[in-house]
Amino acid sequence: IVYQASEPHGAAWSGPARAVIVLVHGNSEHMGRYAHVVEALNARGFTVFNHDHRGHGKSAGVRGDVEDFGFFVSDLRKLVGLARAHGPDLPLFMVAHSLGGLIALTYTLEFENTLSGLVLMSPALEFGADVSPLLKRLAGVIARAAPLLPITPSHKQPDSVLSRDPETQRLFDTDPLCYSGDVRARYGYELLKAAQKVRNRGRNLTLPVLIQYGTDDRLVSPSGAKALFARLRSSDKTLL
Repeated sequence: IVYQASEPHGAAWSGPARAVIVLVHGNSEHMGRYAHVVEALNARGFTVFNHDHRGHGKSAGVRGDVEDFGFFVSDLRKLVGLARAHGPDLPLFMVAHSLGGLIALTYTLEFENTLSGLVLMSPALEFGADVSPLLKRLAGVIARAAPLLPITPSHKQPDSVLSRDPETQRLFDTDPLCYSGDVRARYGYELLKAAQKVRNRGRNLTLPVLIQYGTDDRLVSPSGAKALFARLRSSDKTLL
């Protein structure tokens, strides 16, 4: 079974738009958590398109699983097509967080000429201490033998791992559309493969890029963002 992403959401600016933004959400969450971001962008004259990734939010599919990381990318390509059709003469930017950053980068490696620029917030390129070197080496074998086997702890932990703000963690934990279970073997392996692909090919990117990261991030290692920034051939690139 191939699970599709949810229907795209569009939030149009009532007047002449400055640009179109494709917003790409993070792991285990959904676009409803970004309503304040969409409102802020709309208020500044941007039209925003987004969707819930398959297996996330209101999309169909097993929570915490994806059969192939490429499905995320093909879904995103469709969303970009709709966004481009809405404003064919406008600049189109992609803004992505965490897992969304990994999806956005994988998309951009193939379709860079469709974007005017890329904004990445803590892109998931290297992962925290919960993923051991041994587990990484065995990930492919485990994914084939037991794809839904839990392999690392969930985001739902006694202390806040998502943010310094405990309220952010509470909202995630109590949101029925967020996945609070453990990371499954196949899902984790697909993310590891995609991250390695971006690390290998990231130097090929030349479009304008802004990267932001949290210095104390325990889920996504800041070293991944810094290493990508160093390799980018973009003449217009910023790391914050």
